[in-house]
Amino acid sequence: MLTKKRLPAEKVFKKCNIDLFGFETTDNFFIQENIIGQERAVQAMEFGLKIKRHGYNIFITGPTGTGRSSYAKSSTSEVAEKQPVPDDWCYLNNFRNPDSPIVVNLQAGLGSIFARDIANLLEEFNESIPKAFNTDDYERQKGAILKEFQETRSTLMEELNNTAMEKGFIIKRSGGGFLSVPAREGKELSEEVFNQLNKEEKETLEKQSTEVQLKAMEIIRRIQNEEKKLKNKFKELEYRTGHFAVDYLVDDLKEKYKGYPMVVRYLEELQEDVLGNLGDFKDDDDEKQLSLPWLRRSGQEAAAKKYFVNLIVDNKETKGAPVVVESNPTYYNLIGRIEYENHMGTVTTDFTMIKGGALHRANGGYLILQAKDVLLNLQSWEVLKRVLTNREIRIESIGEQYAILPMASLKPKPIPLDVKVILIGNPFLYHLLYRNDEDFRKLFKLKVDFETEMDRSLDNIHHMAGFISAHCQRENLKHFDRSGVARVVEYSSRLAEHQEKLTTCFNDIVEILYEADTWATIAGSDIVTGQQVEKAIREKVYRSDKYEQKLQEMIAEGKILLDLEGEKEGQVNGLAILDMGDYYFGKPSRITVTTFLGRRGIVNIERESKMSGRIHDKGVLILSGYMGQKYARETPLSLTANICFEQSYDGVDGDSASSTELYALLSSLSGVPLKQNIAVTGSVNQKGEIQPVGGITGKVEGFFAVCKQRGLTGDQGVMIPRQNIVNLMLDEEVVAAIEKGKFHIYAVDTIDEGLEVLTGIPAGERDGDGRYPKGTINYLVQRNLETYNELITRKSKEQDRAEHMSNENVSPEESARDKE
Repeated sequence: MLTKKRLPAEKVFKKCNIDLFGFETTDNFFIQENIIGQERAVQAMEFGLKIKRHGYNIFITGPTGTGRSSYAKSSTSEVAEKQPVPDDWCYLNNFRNPDSPIVVNLQAGLGSIFARDIANLLEEFNESIPKAFNTDDYERQKGAILKEFQETRSTLMEELNNTAMEKGFIIKRSGGGFLSVPAREGKELSEEVFNQLNKEEKETLEKQSTEVQLKAMEIIRRIQNEEKKLKNKFKELEYRTGHFAVDYLVDDLKEKYKGYPMVVRYLEELQEDVLGNLGDFKDDDDEKQLSLPWLRRSGQEAAAKKYFVNLIVDNKETKGAPVVVESNPTYYNLIGRIEYENHMGTVTTDFTMIKGGALHRANGGYLILQAKDVLLNLQSWEVLKRVLTNREIRIESIGEQYAILPMASLKPKPIPLDVKVILIGNPFLYHLLYRNDEDFRKLFKLKVDFETEMDRSLDNIHHMAGFISAHCQRENLKHFDRSGVARVVEYSSRLAEHQEKLTTCFNDIVEILYEADTWATIAGSDIVTGQQVEKAIREKVYRSDKYEQKLQEMIAEGKILLDLEGEKEGQVNGLAILDMGDYYFGKPSRITVTTFLGRRGIVNIERESKMSGRIHDKGVLILSGYMGQKYARETPLSLTANICFEQSYDGVDGDSASSTELYALLSSLSGVPLKQNIAVTGSVNQKGEIQPVGGITGKVEGFFAVCKQRGLTGDQGVMIPRQNIVNLMLDEEVVAAIEKGKFHIYAVDTIDEGLEVLTGIPAGERDGDGRYPKGTINYLVQRNLETYNELITRKSKEQDRAEHMSNENVSPEESARDKE
């Protein structure tokens, strides 16, 4: 049985034949570098980039290191460069409502031209407007208006003076207007003469004074009206003169941008605002003399600022649709922000301080984000969902959502959004969002799932060689010869834990390329051979295997008890995996079982001490099912069995030791000892079939290391499920030991086969009467179980009889006489 189940060396490692490569080094080998081994993901990505329906954003999922990010960018860029360049976007002052800036889109590249045109327009205004107001014609018209006003005012004053003289008064000016002073023969009456007048004369003068005052008030009103007319005429003159200086300049731009109605409307409003604020452009000598230079300059800049163009998206340099990769997707980095400045202790803002975000830059194209980064940043995920749902970018301050008191700020007009968002994350995040966020499945309808492995076909092996060649050229590494490439292929299969697969976690492959290149440099070699690749792999392991070595030392010192020779009843060596994150290794463990009379069934000591995981608990419960269908078809199971992982202090999980535990249980029940030189791994079902487990290579190498340390005897080995043969990619040292017959791998399909390997005794098959042949393992187990059941039954009857007699107060002697 041992020889029949033993695996030859060629079954435990699949070597890569260097004759598969038609080159000497990767320097003279070229193959088109595409994403390798991801046909499903490529097909999904191509479809996702073509579909233009709402909600078909993409979530790329898969483990880190499979090339998700680089492929997302390269494939998206390839599609984007064939698509039209989106429009430029700019914010402009809303002259009617400055708190709500307007937004305008222009053809790509035209936004910067428009901003430059507006800047040039302001410069021309600064030249043409002062020049128009410094002409002789303007001064002549202004003088004529002023002369007309002065003539009218003189006429009105003359009318007032004549009326006053008729009434016997003289009009004199005062700070509050006009005073009427009594007079005779054109001369002002003195106070002494006025006092000598009789009462009737004084009353007459007072009456006439009132009439003169009324007339004066009328004249003042008429003069004030004329002054208003004067100001209006000045304004009309300024307006006409301003039109003359401004209209032809604005009309040229309106003609240039006639295809953009919003721009034309903005230019009209700009024109009206300039004409209403001509003083901001005229040279005022009096103001220059009175104002401080820095204050005057600040005022001029503030006046001109409202005409600026805030170009937040400029696509003049963009080729095709934009592809934006945002590495820090904060709330503001996604949707933009409104900035503020402190001016003399006052915080202010305006439309020129609106800044665009990644969504603005990606509008009309693609935005690539890391899902984890989006979820970790405050409000980023919520705002991303909101803009994708509403299909518009609305710039808002995050502080407004949490502030107790609202603060006055700008409310920019929203920008329509047309973007395809590509999120990159691991499978855990994808399923977490899919199950718990109802918006996620509406907005990210397309899943691109990256594989962790690919077939080890000839095409993929050549693609791997092409990947190595391209990476050496791109990163300026030494090229690999055929042996070096073959060793990388073998290492790739080891990472995939499958002889017929290659890993797609190319980040791990790249690390070996870098390190092998360095070892080749140290060795003074111009090319990288298989020897340097092997050196890189071993050194990489050595940097991380400290805890494995410590464990081996503890086993060697006898601190961890482990038997590697002889036979023991109810005891077997199991194999587990310890995962340290960056490195995992196999750890042999002693598993023991004790059986005795009782009705508790199979007791998992790890579970009782709360050190067992759910999967391990399930594996132990399966043992009860196996025992029942195998040995308790006619009589019930009457036993108590305690199963224990000895010297286990960190907890146990997984079912890969369930077959191992069953072997120890059957050994204890049958009284047949198990070989301690063979370690066991594999799960079992209720039918006794051995099922495959993970980490098989690490488990085998872990037990080999212990055996090597104690000394290889030639009969040591590991028993594995037959389905796991294809998962063996053992270290060359282990392979060499197997070739020399110093170490062995046994593959089994059932518990019965495993029992024969571990005991050298046939397991035995049930005959037509439901009995097992004498001398077989199963016979011994069933016989002992029946013995247990008989003893339990007898004990139970005696206990029942004792209780019955106790209840009727009958002594045992009387009971015996009654029986006689």
